[in-house]
Amino acid sequence: MFNISKDFAPPFKLITPFFISGVIFYLLSMLTALFYPSSFDFHELSIAGWVHLFLIGYVMMIIFGAMAQLVPVVLETGHFSIDWYYLIFPLLLIGTILLIVGFWLDPILLSFGGILVLSAMIIFAVDVFLTIKKTELNSITVKAVKVSNIFLLLGILSGFLMALTLSGFMGVDIDNILKAHVFAVVGGYVMITIMGISLVLLPMFGLAHGFDERPVEIAFKIMIYAVSLVFVGGFLKWDIFKITGYILALLAVVVYFYQIILIYQKRVRKELDIWYKSMLFGYGSLILAIILGFLYILSGGSLNNLLYSSMWLLFTGFFAFLINGHLYKIIPFLVWFHRFSPLVGKKRVPMLNEMYPKKMAEYEFWFSAFGVVISSVGLLVSSDSLFKAGVYLLFMGSVFLAFSTKWMLDFRSDDE
Repeated sequence: MFNISKDFAPPFKLITPFFISGVIFYLLSMLTALFYPSSFDFHELSIAGWVHLFLIGYVMMIIFGAMAQLVPVVLETGHFSIDWYYLIFPLLLIGTILLIVGFWLDPILLSFGGILVLSAMIIFAVDVFLTIKKTELNSITVKAVKVSNIFLLLGILSGFLMALTLSGFMGVDIDNILKAHVFAVVGGYVMITIMGISLVLLPMFGLAHGFDERPVEIAFKIMIYAVSLVFVGGFLKWDIFKITGYILALLAVVVYFYQIILIYQKRVRKELDIWYKSMLFGYGSLILAIILGFLYILSGGSLNNLLYSSMWLLFTGFFAFLINGHLYKIIPFLVWFHRFSPLVGKKRVPMLNEMYPKKMAEYEFWFSAFGVVISSVGLLVSSDSLFKAGVYLLFMGSVFLAFSTKWMLDFRSDDE
């Protein structure tokens, strides 16, 4: 599966805290979402707190843990300094907590949380760039890793400027910089990272090969232009740049989705397991998010319900299902690699499909899937009851995910 030797593999005890914390933050994000109405304003500090709980606490935490293992796979070389991850984790964890408390209770804490998160991400990016220098590979995945980390730094720096402003230490135009910050992190880092890593994980888990990679190369370039235009337009207050960037970003995602279709057409593994169902639902949510986002642009930004539902589908439908679906593949492999691979040839070792709790995974999928659908409809029609009903189902799904994660991390063979 992962083409990596033990010389390059990071210690298991280094990776697990990222996954455990990420899953806990996901559970907390679904729990706290129960206290929000279906109508809100992205400029509200409480909403910003939830977004950072979800994106940094859950999405970034899981991505950083996964990248600790995937960077050596993609670059075919060891980390420049894997020990730096022992520093990245506490900085990111404490910084995220301070940010959330700052948004919810006391803005003065935002600057302190921001500097810790900024430090963690600078260290992460420096390790990635110095590791890239050790390899001669120049694939689209390597380029995506490189560019996404540049946007990550730009996004976090712009976010830090806003944190200083909200804490009373600076005075920048938050409304415009917010757009630059969001696009740099969500479009520039998360989406470009997904585009690049998809070429590794989807073919590997779906056993696909021989597909054309030109669509993702095109989508990658378009997304770079899109994020750059929105980022510059945000700081310079040039609306034409921002609008052009929004349209290009939608186009980039459409082209990327065509790449996913090509990969799935070439897949050999046809099993409808939890990973495959999660990918289907995740990319289905992405299609709906694109449609609603396009309709929002056509409305001239007047129909906020379209925007809210689109972003909710992107976060809880696309990001969450891609991440959670891959956890059922990545965690069992890491447990097998670190705990059972030394026993190969000496005794019976478990198969990977035995190393995740199938019933709990099914419960997590269906609770979460129905939750996304119902809560998205609730946002679309401004129904608090529908939205909260859907979020409750999502919360139940997050509980099953937490138990599934613990089950997979604690897995032992029968004779142990």
